[in-house]
Formats: sequence, structure tokens, C-alpha cells
Amino acid sequence: MTSSEQARPGVFYLAIMGLLTSVGALATDIMLPAIGMMGRDLGIGDINHTTLVITIFFLGMALGQLVVGPLSDAYGRKPVVIWGYGLFVTGCVLSLLVESWTLMVVARFLQGLGASAPRIVAVAIVRDEYKGRAMARIMSIIMAIFILAPIIAPLMGQGLIYLGGWHATFAGLILVAVPSALLFARALPETLPPSQRRRFTGAIIINGIMQVCRQRVTVIHMLVMGLIGGPFIAYLASSRQIFQDIYGVGDLFVIFFALGSISAGAASLLNARLVMRHGMRRLTAIATTVLTFVSVALWSWTATGGHADFILFMAWQTSFIFCIGMIFSNLQSLAMEPLGHVAGLAAAIFGAVSILISLPLSWLVSGYFDNSITPLVGGFAIAGAASLCLMTLAGRRPREQG
Repeated sequence: MTSSEQARPGVFYLAIMGLLTSVGALATDIMLPAIGMMGRDLGIGDINHTTLVITIFFLGMALGQLVVGPLSDAYGRKPVVIWGYGLFVTGCVLSLLVESWTLMVVARFLQGLGASAPRIVAVAIVRDEYKGRAMARIMSIIMAIFILAPIIAPLMGQGLIYLGGWHATFAGLILVAVPSALLFARALPETLPPSQRRRFTGAIIINGIMQVCRQRVTVIHMLVMGLIGGPFIAYLASSRQIFQDIYGVGDLFVIFFALGSISAGAASLLNARLVMRHGMRRLTAIATTVLTFVSVALWSWTATGGHADFILFMAWQTSFIFCIGMIFSNLQSLAMEPLGHVAGLAAAIFGAVSILISLPLSWLVSGYFDNSITPLVGGFAIAGAASLCLMTLAGRRPREQG
């Protein structure tokens, strides 16, 4: 494949990759309008505890990635994606039937395990065929498609709630997942030939982990993804409370949430245009600096008694999500650059470890939620500053790579 071909994948290919990477976001955001009524119906007294259905899903994704990555290196990309979709649909069916909070948590964990397969194997599929800035450009376009999920999903979830209550959101997930799996199975070829597969053994997995850990750039960008991902997961989990309880927007919550998501899509498209010229490292550093600056400024204002009205909050929300859209488009490409020979396992370790770092941070931020945005803004300020410090340790890369 020539470099020009690498830079111009087909629209159909990009659409399918966008669908694969969007499963997790769809499963998270479609139920955001339903969290409150779900908690009440299943007997949850403390509203802050309802965010567990978000964080347990991410935990399932993290642990699942550690398995699906090596499995995709051993048995090929396509079978593992199909198996993952099957487990995801099983979890959704269970969610339709549960009558207790404990079973709902179990069902959400299964959904996370299943969603990890299309999410992480999609990255390995792209890395099988592209690398360097070409991969970053493609991942930016895929990220822009991915961003459609948090734009559409809450609106879709609100509509399904009107039609059939919170149970209907899981029926909606099934109606999206099954056609997506069938389309993927029929339309895309296997990208990992048998000659390049690695046996699924403990020794090979440990060796792959050691190869990942020996790459300083990979480890640093994995840590950065985890740090910034922590307050971002907290934002997802607490967004309904922020919009409806603090700012009182009611059902318009899904509209304002979608407006923030649009900025991430715009950032991903802009990154796709700029990355071939300016490189991944430079764009990531700029976006992280801006994220840190706007968060520190607002944190200082609210922590000293200033009131963040709705317009100010929306301006900050749009800014930080724009920055995250650019940061997330590049971090995984930077981390995966030296690891094409173990792409499946490397993508799995990157995804799993970054989420496992994010989850305790998100729980910490969510635990301080006190009907103000100060803990959330402070979380982004601290995570951004720590990320900038870490990125200085990555060292300079050759110009053509990043």
C-alpha cells in the first residue's frame, strides 16, 4: 500500500470503523437521561451511587481489553469482534429483564466486556494497515464519526424513554449492535493473516506486556490518557446532575450535552487536517495546554466563591471537550507507533491500563460532587497539569513520526 493510499481510506471503511469504536460511547450516553429514574425504580437512595452503572461499564471494558487484544492477535480480528458483539447483546438482554440493582450492575459489566472487543480491535485493524501520521489522520476521522454517538445517543435515549421507559434504552442498543455486527462481518476482510498471528499463551502475553512497558513513549501517553480520562468519565457520570440539578435545564439536558459533543467532532476533523503538517506531539501539547489553562482559570474562580453561571459553564464545557477531541485523536496513535508487531495486545494494554487509571480518579472526582462544578473543574485542572509534566518526559520524536 502506498503512502497516498494509506492517507485516503474509503468512506465505507471509515464509517464501519466509526461504528466499531462508537459501541462503548453509545452504551454509555444513551442511558444518561435514564439514570435517575433507573436508580429510583431499582431502589437506590443516594443519587450519587447511580453513577456506578457508568463506571462499572468502563471497568468491564478495561478488563475485557486485556483479553480481546491477545485473542485478536491469536485468532484474527473478525472473530473476536463478533464474539464481543454477542456478549454485549447478552448484557443488554439481561438489562431488559432485571429487577434489582445488583443484577443491573452485573449486566452493565457484561456489556462493558463485550463492547471492549469492537472498540479495541478497531484500533488494531487500523494499525494493521496504517502507521504514523497517516494512522493519526485516520483515527481523527474515525473519532469525528465516533463523536456522533454522544451527540445522537442522549437524544435517542430520551426518545426511547418517552416510548417505553428506561428499559427501552437497552432495546435500542440491541437494535444498533446487531446490524453493526452483521455489516462488519460481511463488508470487511480479515486484516491479520495467519502467518502473522501469535499464539494465545501466557508467556507470549507477558512478553507482549514487557515490550509495551519498554517503550517509554507508549507508557507516558498511556498515563496521560488515564489522567485526562478520569475527570472525563466523572463528567459523563455526573452530567445529568450538573445540567438538571444544578442548572435546571430539564429534558433539554440532552441538547446541551450534544452541543458539547459537537465541539469534539470539530476538533477531530481539524486534527485530521493539521496532523500531517504539524505532527501529533505538537497538536497534543497545544490542546493539553489549553485544557489546563481554561480549567485552572475556572477552578480558581469557583473555588474562591465565584459563581459559574450556565453560559460560563457551557463555554468551559465546549472548550475542554474540543481539547479532548484533539488529544484523544493523537494519544493512541503516538503510543502505538513503535508497536505495530503486537498491535492487538498493545492496543489492549493501552486501553485497559488507561481506563484502570481513569476509574479511581473518576470515583474521586464524583465522590466530591456537592451540587457545584468545582470538583469536576479542579479534576481537569490537576489532570491537565500532571499530563503536561509527563509529556515533557516523552522526549523528542523524529519529525516524520510525530
